[in-house]
Amino acid sequence: MSKPLTKADFTNEREVRWCPGCGDYAILAALQKTLPKLGLPPEKHVFISGIGCSGRLPYYMNAYGFHTLHGRAPTVATGLKAMRDDLCVWLITGDGDGLSIGTNHLVHMLRRNMDINIILVNNQVYGLTKGQYSPTSPKGMVTKTSPDGVAVDALNPMMLALASGASFAARGVDKDPKHLGELIEASFHHQGTSFLEIYQDCHIFNPGAFDAFSTKSNREQHVDYLNDAPNDLSRAMELSQLTFPEHPVPLGIFYREAREGFKLENNGHKKRADLETLLRAKASFKVEA
Repeated sequence: MSKPLTKADFTNEREVRWCPGCGDYAILAALQKTLPKLGLPPEKHVFISGIGCSGRLPYYMNAYGFHTLHGRAPTVATGLKAMRDDLCVWLITGDGDGLSIGTNHLVHMLRRNMDINIILVNNQVYGLTKGQYSPTSPKGMVTKTSPDGVAVDALNPMMLALASGASFAARGVDKDPKHLGELIEASFHHQGTSFLEIYQDCHIFNPGAFDAFSTKSNREQHVDYLNDAPNDLSRAMELSQLTFPEHPVPLGIFYREAREGFKLENNGHKKRADLETLLRAKASFKVEA
């Protein structure tokens, strides 16, 4: 009988280096605590990240990892999953990395619905580059690059995911580790692309951004936990537009649908030899005046 997996199996000896109070510590802990329950050994998990504070997470997981270019993590994750379907692929991105330069790649990943788990860490600010406004910064927010306040409405990650064809869309907060672990587990078990947005506290450049509803003392009054996820896209879209303080903040699974995703064999490439033939094919065209 194999020895049961524990948190220690997914923890390495590297010093974790985020700013004191950063919500990324809670997200890392939730992953390392939840992954042993999923039954796969560390070598079957791959964490792929882009640029930003969240991009450091693969360094702290005792698993395979790939720290990619800014916004390009979905491309690498897609290529890996296409060729190694036996691996559990996790994509770690942030509101700057995933919703700015990486938006196009993220949209098409959701559309393809490959069996990849997206974790989008949303702190509503650029943290690694020291406090500029990001695509999710609220209108009016004062930052180093918006001294008079952000002039446009924020991008809504949940609405974007749903509109892009996400077959699983959920939201959690860093300050509720138990619920966050449940969402990570549900993401893993979903067959298709799962999208999990996590509200995360950047303690340096946007401290307490979500405290009014995310802290333990405020959640009971200001959070609406979604206990079921009906296959109703219209309802999910309505929930995604509810904002605090006008409404309680919906947390949990907004939408879940069983749907077939993209695989190489479904697109004419049944064998690795077919790719070799394609690469060596001689294709030409003639331009006539």
